[in-house]
Amino acid sequence: MRENRNRNRKRTELLQPLACTLCNLLLAYAAYLLARIVFLLVNWSYFEQGLTAGHLLEMMGGGLVFDTSAILVTNIPYIVLMLLPLHLKERRGYHRFCCGLFLTINGAALAANLCDAVYFRYTLRRTTTTVFSEFQNEQNLGSIFLNEALSHWYLVVLFVLAVWLMARLYRRPRLHAAELTWWHYDAATLLSLAALAPFVVAGIRGGFTTAVRPITISNANQYVNRPTEAALVLNTPFSLYRTIGKSVFVVPHYFDSEEELAAVYTPITEPREGTPLLEKGRGRFNVVVLIVESFGREYIGALNRTLENGRYRGYTPFVDSLIAQSVTFEHSYCNGRKSIDGMPSILSSIPMFIEPFFLTPASMNHVDGLASLLAAEGYQTAFFHGAQRGSMGFQAFARATGFQQYYGREDYVADQRFGGERDFDGTWAIWDEPFLQYYAAKMSEMRQPFMTAVFTASSHNPYKIPAQYADDYPEEGLKIHKCIRYADMALQRFFETARQQPWFQNTIFVLTSDHTNLSDHAYYQTDLGGFCSPIIIYTPGGLLSPRVEPKIAQQIDILPTVLALVGYQKPAFAFGIDVLNTPAEDTWAVNYLNGIYQYVKNGYVLQFDGQQTRAVYALTDSLMQHNLRGRVSQQPQMERELKAIIQQYMTRMNNDGLRP
Repeated sequence: MRENRNRNRKRTELLQPLACTLCNLLLAYAAYLLARIVFLLVNWSYFEQGLTAGHLLEMMGGGLVFDTSAILVTNIPYIVLMLLPLHLKERRGYHRFCCGLFLTINGAALAANLCDAVYFRYTLRRTTTTVFSEFQNEQNLGSIFLNEALSHWYLVVLFVLAVWLMARLYRRPRLHAAELTWWHYDAATLLSLAALAPFVVAGIRGGFTTAVRPITISNANQYVNRPTEAALVLNTPFSLYRTIGKSVFVVPHYFDSEEELAAVYTPITEPREGTPLLEKGRGRFNVVVLIVESFGREYIGALNRTLENGRYRGYTPFVDSLIAQSVTFEHSYCNGRKSIDGMPSILSSIPMFIEPFFLTPASMNHVDGLASLLAAEGYQTAFFHGAQRGSMGFQAFARATGFQQYYGREDYVADQRFGGERDFDGTWAIWDEPFLQYYAAKMSEMRQPFMTAVFTASSHNPYKIPAQYADDYPEEGLKIHKCIRYADMALQRFFETARQQPWFQNTIFVLTSDHTNLSDHAYYQTDLGGFCSPIIIYTPGGLLSPRVEPKIAQQIDILPTVLALVGYQKPAFAFGIDVLNTPAEDTWAVNYLNGIYQYVKNGYVLQFDGQQTRAVYALTDSLMQHNLRGRVSQQPQMERELKAIIQQYMTRMNNDGLRP
C-alpha cells in the first residue's frame, strides 16, 4: 500500500512544474481582469452610454482573448524556465528566481494597465510604442509620474496589494531529487512543454485555425459598439508589443487606378481665382497661428449656446468676445488626440491616421507646411513654444516644415526684458501669460510679412496655475477648468499687447487647440465629441466679416484656408480644403480612433473599419445612440470618398508623396 502511495506521489510530482505553471498563469489573468475593472471604473463616464450587462460581458470576453495573447507573450521566458528539464528545479533558489521573474513580468504589466487607466482620458486609446519617441526628450517625466502617483494614490495601493497577493498565492513545485527518476522527469517536463506549446501559439495568435491571422489592435472592434470601447477590450502590454517595429501605413487597394482615385479625392490644392484677397487687392497679410494646449470646444461658452438649456457660460469670457469678431464654424474638429498630432494637422494639413505622423518613418518624407510655403514667398517665419528645446519633438518638426527660427524656454530665459526662470511652471514650460507677452514682443521685431505659430503649455497636466492667480481662478468642476480660465486671461493680455503693435491690423489670426482634454459633458465624451476643437479666424483689419459658418471645419483645413486668404497662387499639398471657399455641403472632417475612421459630412458621421462601415449617426444625434447604417442614402458616397482619402494617405506616406 505504501509502495503504491509513493508511486502515485512520484507521478504527481512529475507533473508539478506544469500544474504550478498553469496555476500561476491564472494569477496573471486575475491581475489583468482586475486592471480592466479598474480601467472601466476610473473612466466610467466614457463607457456608461448604452452599456448593458450583456455587452459588458461581450467586451470582457473579447478582453480575455487579448489578455491571453499578452500574458503568453510576456511570460514565455517564465514558462520555458518552469518546463525545461533543467536539473536545478529541486533547488529553492531556482524557484525563487522564477517567482521573481514572474512577479516582475506581471507586475510591470499590471502597472502599465493601471497607468493607462489614468492616461486614457487624454488619448481615448491604449498606449503604443510611439509613446517612447513622443516623450524621449522630456526631462520632467519623473515629477509627472510622482504627481500622478500622489493624485491616484489608491491605484498605487491597489498595485502593491495585487503584487503582494500574487506573491502569496504563487505556487512552487516541490521536487525531491533523491526520489526522482531523472529520465521520467525529463520526459514528463518535455512532454508538458510540447503539449503546452500549441496552446501558447494559438493563444498568442488569437485562435487555433490556420485562417486566423495573429490578432492586432484593430481586432478589438469586433467586440465593441463604439471605437472608444476598444480601449476597454485591449490591454496595454498587448498594444505595446503589437506595435514594435510594425509597418504603420499599409496601402489598401480600393481603387484600381490613380486616375480613378484622383477623380474621387486628391490632396493637391489648386489656387482659386477670385479669392477675397485678390478681389480687394490688399497687401500681404501676416499670419499668426495660436495653438492653445487642450483648449477644447467644450470649455468655450460662445460655441455651446445650447448646452445645459442655454445656461452654460463656459470658462473663456475673453475668447467668447473674440468669437463675436471672428469667423467660426458650426462643427469644428481636431484630427488627433495628442499634442504631437496637432502640429502636423494644423501646420502641414496632415491628419493622424494609425500613429502620430512625426513618430513614423514617413516623417522622413519631404513635407511642406505654412512656414515653408510662405517663406518661399518672402515671409519671415518663427515657431514659439515655452518648453525646453527638443520637447515633444516640436523643434524638429518646426525645422522640417520650414520655420526659420525657433524660440523656446532657453530663449525666453535669456531675454532680460522678462522674468527668466521665475516664470517656469516647474514641470513643462514658461507660464502662458509671460510667454505670450514674449511672443508679441518678438513678432514686433520681425520683418513683415511674417508667419508665426505659438504652442502654449499651461492648460496641461498637472493642471497648475501661477500662485498669484489661485484666488482668481479657484478649483471648479474639472481640475483643468482653472487652467482654461488662466489661458483665456493670458490670451486676453496677448491681444491687448498685440493691438498696440503696427502689424496688428494687417494680420490674420487663427486660434485652435492641439486636442481636447478632460470632459464633464456627455456630448463631448462620445467617439466624435472627443475631437471637438475650436477653429477661430480673426482678421482685425476687416478682411473677413464676423459670422458662424454653417460648415464642417477641421484642423487640416487651416493650411489651405490661410493660403487662399493671403492669395497664394501655386499648387499646394493639403489633405484638408479651403473651407471658406467651399460650399457647406462639400465640407467634411476625418479622424481616426482605435482602428476606426470617422468621416463627417452631409449631417452624418460614418464609422469605417477599413473594410466596412460599422455605424452611421446623424450629427443631431449628439450622444450617438441611433445607428443608421444602411438607412442613409449618402452612405455609399461617403464610403467611397473616405476610401479615397485613406488610399491617398497611405500611398503618399509610403511613396514620399507629400508635395505637389
